Amino acid sequence: MTAPLFDRLREQLSPGEAGQEGQPDAATPVVCRGVQHGVLVFALAPDRLLPVARRLRDEFGFDLFLDVTAVDWPGQALRFEVVHHFYSTTDKVRVRLKMRVAEQDPTVDSLTALYGAAGYMERECHDMYGIVFRGNPDLRPILLYEGFVGHPLRKDYPKQKEQPLVPYLPPQGALVR
Repeated sequence: MTAPLFDRLREQLSPGEAGQEGQPDAATPVVCRGVQHGVLVFALAPDRLLPVARRLRDEFGFDLFLDVTAVDWPGQALRFEVVHHFYSTTDKVRVRLKMRVAEQDPTVDSLTALYGAAGYMERECHDMYGIVFRGNPDLRPILLYEGFVGHPLRKDYPKQKEQPLVPYLPPQGALVR
């Protein structure tokens, strides 16, 4: 069942050759990278994320958003690779979407309008890597505390760095005795 669905996805989402190693550009905004570890992988330009994710959900049945993370490639012009994973509960297959963004503007569109659970996962990626998700209404820290300086999963983050001490504040509305 996976081969026919993967073939349809390759044919309809990526006009380029399967297994092509080049980066997406204006002429070819979605590039199929083939199947890696049983997952069909597409590289795409950041502005193609919402349309491709919408098609995956609406046309191809990828009804479950699994996660979003990033990979840090220091020293490269497009330093961060933002990676999204989707799952089809009908066909029982996964798809991975990858896009590269520069350190000066690490911004991609939020998927919260398509998948509500994306909000929390985007907050985590924002905490750890500093990726900004345009359209996410709540990018407050979810794993780190307010006042934490830096992004600990970036490869240039000094692991011995001391963070400023922040006084404990009880949650708003909490009963304090």
